[in-house]
Amino acid sequence: PDPAEAGRAPGPPDGGWGWAVVFGAFVSIGFAYAFPKGLAIFFKEIQDFFGTSYSEIAWVSSIMLATTYGAGPISSILVNRFGSRPVVMCGGLLCAVGMVSAAFCTSILQLYICVGFITGFGLALNLQPSVIIIGKYFLKRRPIANGLAMAGSPVMLCTLAPLNQFLFDNFGWRGSFLILGAILLNCCVAGALFRPIGPRTALVKTQMTEEGKDALKGEITEDGPKENKTEEEGKDCFEKVNQYLDFSLFKHRGFLIYLIGNVLMFLGFFAPIVFLAPYAKHTGIDEYSAAFLLSILAIVDMVARPTTGIVANSRWVRPRIQYFFSFAIAFNGACHLLCPLASSYTGLVVYSSFFGLAFGMVCAMLFETLMDLVGAARFTSAVGLVTIAECCTILLGPPIGGILIDTFGDYKYMFIKCGAVMVLAGTFLFIMNYYNYRMLAKEEKERKTKEEDPKSVRTENEGEKNWNNDSTQDGPELEPLREKGEGLKKERNVM
Repeated sequence: PDPAEAGRAPGPPDGGWGWAVVFGAFVSIGFAYAFPKGLAIFFKEIQDFFGTSYSEIAWVSSIMLATTYGAGPISSILVNRFGSRPVVMCGGLLCAVGMVSAAFCTSILQLYICVGFITGFGLALNLQPSVIIIGKYFLKRRPIANGLAMAGSPVMLCTLAPLNQFLFDNFGWRGSFLILGAILLNCCVAGALFRPIGPRTALVKTQMTEEGKDALKGEITEDGPKENKTEEEGKDCFEKVNQYLDFSLFKHRGFLIYLIGNVLMFLGFFAPIVFLAPYAKHTGIDEYSAAFLLSILAIVDMVARPTTGIVANSRWVRPRIQYFFSFAIAFNGACHLLCPLASSYTGLVVYSSFFGLAFGMVCAMLFETLMDLVGAARFTSAVGLVTIAECCTILLGPPIGGILIDTFGDYKYMFIKCGAVMVLAGTFLFIMNYYNYRMLAKEEKERKTKEEDPKSVRTENEGEKNWNNDSTQDGPELEPLREKGEGLKKERNVM
């Protein structure tokens, strides 16, 4: 960059190389979300090979998904430290190592380690950086960009479901895992597209705004006075972690509502996909037709995600996108509640179609609604904190479903449990978001009243100081307002 621009963080370009970044995120996010679901094709055969129960084999996907989400803070810290590109490329290598190692496993416990932990951690290093970098390249078109990137999951699932069945028929599950390990190396290619945006100093400065002026000075001026270095060395572990993960988000009302609702939602979010193909096989449907159900789900999902992004970006929906998100979750749960009524293959096709629509709606807005609440500047920390909280219910969801299947010998109780939980989560989010919008309107009204009151305790200088602090925290969204504030300040100086 030019010397005059070296200290400033550039605004999101909303295009240009950003579309190449979206394509890279499309591939990376696609593998991160679709790969654990696509492995369900092998579960019936692996279960027979090792002589395990439904709940035991379900732990493979659960551990992988939980590790993908639970390692979110580690991924966020690495992104803040090294950037998105090297983190995603390392994640692709880890995924390949995990799957190649899994091909030589001799017990279900070894599968838990290789597929669950190693591959899951690699997918975590793919997911968070891909979501984070989109927020740096897009602002006005961010819902559309997120919708296109999240469409990678159904595209990959649509491809992986029949591909996995073909690989199994020709190479067995061990040979398939070797080939899948090589395929996952494409994540390294996707990560290479994540070109850093803006100078590194500006990136560090943006990340450190929550630490205050003293901490910011101590971090950036590494060659500064000796007492600053001593203070930096004397920080405890919590303060060092807080440089990368903003724990003040737990005081943010909208963030807490989002977190509680999503933790509850994920208790029933992934189990229906994990057990859809085994359920179809259980009812007597052949293997390829069962795998095709996942392809139908993925095809509908593929169309639903970018469409949802376009709808969410409209002027009617975006101001109240949290309501739209709540509806999508409740709609997803209603599909699962009705699934037991689908007793034939035609019924399962209809269920898969509606499930794909609802699933795509939720996934397209999953991170957009979080960024809408906390802003782009705090989004990196928010993703890390949310994913580690969600990993517990993600870990327990499929095994609880497997226990219900083992206990009752019927899949319908698993679908009913997942549907009830998701309807409850959607209802909770709708009610609490209504409360949050009311409180925000009330606080905004009180703020305007204080500004209009001449006897207000705040002085002009204090108001300007708070304005600058708020602008620094919220990032590029308040750039037009900040320019307006600077213009008013110049007018006062002239007068």
